[in-house]
Amino acid sequence: RSSHKVQREFPELRRRYWGRRFWGRGYFSTTNGAITEDIVLQYLEQHIADPTGASR
Repeated sequence: RSSHKVQREFPELRRRYWGRRFWGRGYFSTTNGAITEDIVLQYLEQHIADPTGASR
């Protein structure tokens, strides 16, 4: 639904992504606010070091 709404608002995107996927596969993250910037940076550094997630 969001892709359709964005493409209606921005017709140039509709032409660019016609017949293709608009959104890529990705990740969603949420927090309750008790996480610090240092913890996020530490997670990202570990994820870059092992992007396959084999350490999980």
